[in-house]
Amino acid sequence: MPEEGVPLTPKADLLTTEEILTLARLFVKEGVDKIRLTGGEPLIRPDVVNIVAQLRQLEGLRTIGITTNGINLARLLPQLQKAGLSAINISLDTLVPAKFEFIVRRKGFHKVMEGIHKAIELGYSPVKVNCVVMRGLNEDELLDFVALTKGLPLDVRFIEYMPFDGNKWNFKKMVSYKEMLDTLRQRWPELEKLPEEESSTAKAFKIPGFQGQVSFITSMSEHFCGTCNRLRITADGNLKVCLFGNSEVSLRDHLRAGASEEELLSIIGTAVGRKKRQHAGMFNISQMKNRPMILIGG
Repeated sequence: MPEEGVPLTPKADLLTTEEILTLARLFVKEGVDKIRLTGGEPLIRPDVVNIVAQLRQLEGLRTIGITTNGINLARLLPQLQKAGLSAINISLDTLVPAKFEFIVRRKGFHKVMEGIHKAIELGYSPVKVNCVVMRGLNEDELLDFVALTKGLPLDVRFIEYMPFDGNKWNFKKMVSYKEMLDTLRQRWPELEKLPEEESSTAKAFKIPGFQGQVSFITSMSEHFCGTCNRLRITADGNLKVCLFGNSEVSLRDHLRAGASEEELLSIIGTAVGRKKRQHAGMFNISQMKNRPMILIGG
């Protein structure tokens, strides 16, 4: 969270529940079988349980996931599970409470840990924990995060630090996947690579005898653009076919102008057709104008 905070998107600009469900129906009808609600922070949306319950009714949708900062998770998870939530990602960049406050500009570390344990208690397995690794801030905690997977069914996902507006990205702060892997192998030489699905964005590893696993999202050092099958719709209704692309198409505006299903599919198809074979590379991306990640969500 930037020191100065972030401007909140006016409510009128956000997709309504009905607009979210209309677009979800359209994408599921075209073969999308997994929807993840992200943010900003999806659990501050008052109708999030209702959205999950309505998504669950869509025939052909196999997985409904959520990515959350975890602060409201323990309180809402029993309702979300009942509504049909099937997968959970929790963003957590440190295991040190004081450092947590510095990163997110608020208290709440213990609530996040409570949310992780509540998810495990309710049977979610694995519970994914997303950790963005930044040199000089939290790369000294890699082994502590991995140690959590010994007795807990977690998938700790280390994410290479990526450039977005407002996050003061520079190359020196980025800890590459290979460097992280070397650090882990020095401590656990028996670390073994796991097979992955072709469209996976994460490289997964496991320490024999540990309950959970560790993954790396190598967007910067080893892109996976050629097999990436993700599409993202921002909270204000823009379609992004690449997280690092700065081109966006407003589906919200077309919806509100009364576009038919065929017209929407044509607009989406054109945008997906323009998806590039790979992103521009870390140095070019860092020069590009793009939203802050907190305003990309989806």
